[in-house]
Amino acid sequence: MQGQSQQQAYDRGITIFSPDGRLYQVEYAREAVARGTASVGVRTPDGVVLGAVRRVRSPLMERDSVEKLHKADDHVGIASAGHVADARKLIDFARRRAQTEEVRYGEAVDVETLTKAVTDNIQQYTQTGGARPFGVALLVGGVDDGEPRLFETDPSGTPYEWQATAVGGDREAIQDVLEEGYREEMDLDAGIDLALEGLGVTNDDLSAEGVELATIDVESERFERVEEDVIASHLADLEGDEDA
Repeated sequence: MQGQSQQQAYDRGITIFSPDGRLYQVEYAREAVARGTASVGVRTPDGVVLGAVRRVRSPLMERDSVEKLHKADDHVGIASAGHVADARKLIDFARRRAQTEEVRYGEAVDVETLTKAVTDNIQQYTQTGGARPFGVALLVGGVDDGEPRLFETDPSGTPYEWQATAVGGDREAIQDVLEEGYREEMDLDAGIDLALEGLGVTNDDLSAEGVELATIDVESERFERVEEDVIASHLADLEGDEDA
């Protein structure tokens, strides 16, 4: 009982560390991410794949209104897990920053530079009174001069670079699939297959309608959404491999 009351004494203020060095509000934000639907990212030599599960709460809801993947710039895409409103706020920030860099320097912003600008913004909300941390994690993928990059942002404001990773619900189970199936030499189609395998952990009856996929390939360096019929084809191939 005493330990619980001690926690309550520190979890009401975002700017206050507990005696054991924890910021409870940041931990609560991570829990919000864990309760969100999953998003995955896979980096291959041919480009980056971003994927996400779309959860439609009612048959009356327009499916296209549920957005988990966003274009931040021509060469950068972002996938989210957690509070959708928080994600949109950060994505709008990323878009403005990308446009500012283009106008100021006359060239596209680096994926790493853009990610760190976003995480710097996130970190400010872990030390500002009267505010709360963003309850969302982002996967930022893109291509810089022919080099694919994939980053994760954390509610604490820390960026991590990955070859393949997941955020959101069932992350550990998805991560096991990614670690087992990832190959450094895989092409973009194999990256799509691996992303779908990972997302399949969260949904046994995964369908093309319930998934969003996008790619940024090294040749065009452009964010492109994967069409629903292409997703269905990949899912059919994966089911065939399982049955074989």
